[in-house]
Amino acid sequence: MPGLNIIVAAAEGRRFCAALETAIAAAALGQHARLFVQGDAAAMLRAPAGFAGDGARRAAGLPGLGELIDEALASGVAMVVCQSGLALSDLTADRIVGGVKAGGVVSFLAAVAAEDRILVY
Repeated sequence: MPGLNIIVAAAEGRRFCAALETAIAAAALGQHARLFVQGDAAAMLRAPAGFAGDGARRAAGLPGLGELIDEALASGVAMVVCQSGLALSDLTADRIVGGVKAGGVVSFLAAVAAEDRILVY
């Protein structure tokens, strides 16, 4: 079964939540799912994770960004944050959400199989 590889390319909470929900759904269907958080989107992984729209999401009965990250990791979704993005966001690996690994786009893409899909949010 093809895997799903998602790139989160912007620091937009709604898009990040949508990317996480997509990855969680793929994992629930038995697909290998990976998320690469690139550039300034890395700032959204600052612990504790959250964004301005979390209150509205929770009021509607939906999980916030931090809860979605936790659920994705618990579901087996591999999450990698761009090392350059960490630098852009003035972050280090010890100041982001636990369970997220630092890496580069080259290694992320090198692990994409020919039959895999790539989505960009």
